[in-house]
Amino acid sequence: MAKGYWIGRIDVHDPEAYKAYVETATPAYKEYGATFLVRGGEFDPVEGAARARNVVIEFPSYEAALACYNSETYQKARAIRQKFSDGELLVIRGHDA
Repeated sequence: MAKGYWIGRIDVHDPEAYKAYVETATPAYKEYGATFLVRGGEFDPVEGAARARNVVIEFPSYEAALACYNSETYQKARAIRQKFSDGELLVIRGHDA
C-alpha cells in the first residue's frame, strides 16, 4: 500500500498565534500515524517562488492522509492555520514501488 504525504508551503504571519495551530493539529497527527519528514528548516529556492516554511508529513497510507485532513480535529486546526498564515497544502499518494 502506498504511503500518503502532506506537502505544505506556508508563510506564517503571526508566529506566536500560529503555535495554537500546532497544539490543535497534534492530536490529529498522532491519531493518523503522521511522521514529520520536513518541518521548516534551511532550504534553497532554486526554482519558482519560495515560501518561508516548508513541511512534508508522511502517513501510513494515502487514505490516512486524507482522513486526517478531513477529520473534525484537524478542521479546527485548519481554521487557525488559515487565520495566521497563507500557503498551499497538498495531499499526495506516494509511489507504490
